[in-house]
Amino acid sequence: MIRTRGARIGELRFARGFANLPSELWEERAPTPLREPYLVALSPDAATLVGLDARATEGDPEFLQISAGNALPPGAFPIATAYAGHQFGSWAGRLGDGRAILLGEVEGWEWQLKGAGPTAFSRWADGRAVLRSTIREFLCSEAMDALGIPTTRALAIVGSDETVYRERAETAAVLTRLAPTHVRFGSFEMFHYSGRPDLVKTLADYTIDRYYPELREAGPLPYNSWLREIVARTARLLAKWQAVGFAHGVMNTDNMSVIGLTIDYGPFGFIDAYDPGFICNHTDEFGRYAFDRQPTIALWNCYALAEALGSVLDLDPAREALAGFEEVFGDAYLNELRRKLGLSTREDDDAVLLGDLLRLMESDRADYTRVWRSLATVTLEEGGGEKDVGQHFGHSRGAELAAWLERYRQRLRREGSDDVERRARMNAVNPKYVLRNYLAQIAIEAAQRKDFTEIERLLAVLRRPFDEQPEREAYAAPPPEWGRRLVVSCSS
Repeated sequence: MIRTRGARIGELRFARGFANLPSELWEERAPTPLREPYLVALSPDAATLVGLDARATEGDPEFLQISAGNALPPGAFPIATAYAGHQFGSWAGRLGDGRAILLGEVEGWEWQLKGAGPTAFSRWADGRAVLRSTIREFLCSEAMDALGIPTTRALAIVGSDETVYRERAETAAVLTRLAPTHVRFGSFEMFHYSGRPDLVKTLADYTIDRYYPELREAGPLPYNSWLREIVARTARLLAKWQAVGFAHGVMNTDNMSVIGLTIDYGPFGFIDAYDPGFICNHTDEFGRYAFDRQPTIALWNCYALAEALGSVLDLDPAREALAGFEEVFGDAYLNELRRKLGLSTREDDDAVLLGDLLRLMESDRADYTRVWRSLATVTLEEGGGEKDVGQHFGHSRGAELAAWLERYRQRLRREGSDDVERRARMNAVNPKYVLRNYLAQIAIEAAQRKDFTEIERLLAVLRRPFDEQPEREAYAAPPPEWGRRLVVSCSS
């Protein structure tokens, strides 16, 4: 439902924000106008973040033109930011915002147009985004936020019949993306490897002052504490990804947020049939970013960040910060899975109980989301909920599953669990609805026919992922046969 509070875009005032930093960190760049734009989608919840009246915004021609890059709002100072990065484990050198332009800052949120045309960092590319990829990022950003996972937000999509060429001819679109900051690990790599430790320090000071101000109270040189906090935030983010079954697909250092957000949605995927080696990006031929490798890659990226911050860090505390990743991740991940099982106490064998469940799911390629959701039906009485859980497994696993469920019941009995109270807690952390690739594809194909209603319906479902929503039951279904064969790549 569209809300009716806030202002129109012409009443907002944009601050320079990141553009107050030295000009070596960015280039001034106006967006390239988009021909005959039209509004594809708007997130009412994201609109409230920047003080917009969502209902008025939906039909506001000024908002449309600004979102298309055809006009600038009052106070905007458009820039493209500079960064570098390691891509698929190899140093890629200077990258930067090749298709994203930052208009400024509103209510503490950076306002960025993704797909707004070429910049100094575009190299040979056109700087555009395609409708297909913007729909995927729009829906997933808003879905992840509703799941309680730190993320950039998506305000709106504007489309055009302007042709863009990727693997084939497609139509152009611009995504309005919001984040407290878009600074990445690669932002520091850019200036470390170009021999500018002064700019590394400048950017570090800016990031600490804006997003980690409490660290200034720790002393005059908070850089080691800052690295420790970045490592911990990254570890906790990865625990949430793994718990919900989310695969990012391109965990390059330029796609890692320095404040622990999920950023740059490309070939992502939520696991359907559980496979810990799930690779959601068909460009990833060697499986570097497979689902079960994501925590390891996150730590690798933290090491790359520490290298880039070497000029401001002390060596021993930096090593200690990096060494802490595994413990923070392990504790956070186990706690996430305990919550998913409805456990309110800790026992030493919990990891074994959880590991055995995951192995059962893997052996039968059971639907990851549906299995977790069904576990809320298990009761303390013998056999309670067994049918609901068992429907997601093959008959050959019946005895193994029954034995596991009895161990689970015994665990629940030991902590004095209450069936009704536990079920409510479990349904509040185990989503019924996630953005499965086939659901996104249905919305994309409809949008390509200029029917944007499926995006709106799907967004409404995904903003309430834990609710039953009986009128939208079909959105919780596992993928049909055609939906299991979908592939996405870095152009997605």
